Amino acid sequence: MDAANQFNSDASMLPIHSIHLLKKIGRMRLIVMLASGLLAGTMSASANAANVISSTTYIDYQLPEKIQDICNERDNCPKIEAKYLKTNHTWINEITNARIDYLLVNSKPTESAPIKTKSSQADVQAALNDFVRSQFTDTPEDRQWAYELMVTPKYLGHVGDVELFEIESYLYTGGAHGMSYSEYLIFDPSAKKQITLDDMLVAGKKSRFKTLAYDAYQAWVKTFDTNVRSYEKNWPFTLSDNVTLTDKGIDILYQPYAIGPYASGMPILSVPYSQLDGVIKPRFIPK
Repeated sequence: MDAANQFNSDASMLPIHSIHLLKKIGRMRLIVMLASGLLAGTMSASANAANVISSTTYIDYQLPEKIQDICNERDNCPKIEAKYLKTNHTWINEITNARIDYLLVNSKPTESAPIKTKSSQADVQAALNDFVRSQFTDTPEDRQWAYELMVTPKYLGHVGDVELFEIESYLYTGGAHGMSYSEYLIFDPSAKKQITLDDMLVAGKKSRFKTLAYDAYQAWVKTFDTNVRSYEKNWPFTLSDNVTLTDKGIDILYQPYAIGPYASGMPILSVPYSQLDGVIKPRFIPK
């Protein structure tokens, strides 16, 4: 006799109030079991995270007094909105904010370019001053639009035991549109260092990953152009190392004009984990 039939058989010989009591106890046990399961799941998820508490803080910058006077009169003051990352992990802040300084000082950043010399706060202030001054040396006095520079980091969460961030920026110096730029940052809390694509790949598998990325590129092109070969002549595929992990696979982010016209925005090519077994190291594939 199974447990359910045993309970029904035994219950038939009990007073009605005892039957209600047994049923109530059964429901309470079920609730406790469900709550325990949820708690265990929460504890398991937290075990993989670095308990990141993330926020941002504005970079301390004010327009030079003479520029402020001029732009107030013309009603076209440059807009500077640059932020630093502020988390409860100092080493993550230092790496990310050094990258932000690099983006502010270098007008033409290169994705994931190594920072050979860290920019000082004086370098950042000087670069911002040059940027705002250029508005009034490069444009006519009657021009109403203003230059814009925005840089901000954001926390994307974690996959497995790595923490994921993104730095987004926008630059406008006139013309039909501004220029957006974005790059991913991946951090390994156990080693307290930044992780790159090469760090994640199994030795000797870079070419295989490139092939998978190219397949994703072709699939992306086919969503708006049936002639992939013709499109590729104008916008050839290149492998970017600007990558991040998601719950489904690796996303590869491209800047405007990298593999498509401005109207394409910043394309993202996705390679699912199902294709990455033996290509990236097992620790980077969620269980």
